Amino acid sequence: MDEDSRIADVADVPADSTLLFTIRDGFDEREAILTKTDEGEVAAYENYCQHWTDVRLDKGSGATKRDGELVCGKHGALFEDDTGCCTYGPCEDAVLQQVEAAVADGGVFLTDDDYEFVQVGSSMEYDLSSDRSLGFD
Repeated sequence: MDEDSRIADVADVPADSTLLFTIRDGFDEREAILTKTDEGEVAAYENYCQHWTDVRLDKGSGATKRDGELVCGKHGALFEDDTGCCTYGPCEDAVLQQVEAAVADGGVFLTDDDYEFVQVGSSMEYDLSSDRSLGFD
């Protein structure tokens, strides 16, 4: 595997949360997440909820996981960590956009030809997803 595509050590991917990283598609950067499944595999997805795509699952400190599912903090949607399929919430049956990654030599490598690895963490200077919902007074 190419060291430029190495995202992180497998040991750095939390079992109870996610690891945020940035990828590039041409000139566009976007966020993605790594998570360990209950089977100990590593899965990678683009970092947004399928209900509202401006809502990030991991806002920088790891997404919430419960019983093998990623939780959208905005809507309560649940996504299976191994398939990305939504099992509950407003986007039930939708599937997180997978990012191809592989484990080799103790590391996780980006293998998706559509993307280039940029860095661990976010490169965004602003947060598109606030913790607040719209309110009308």
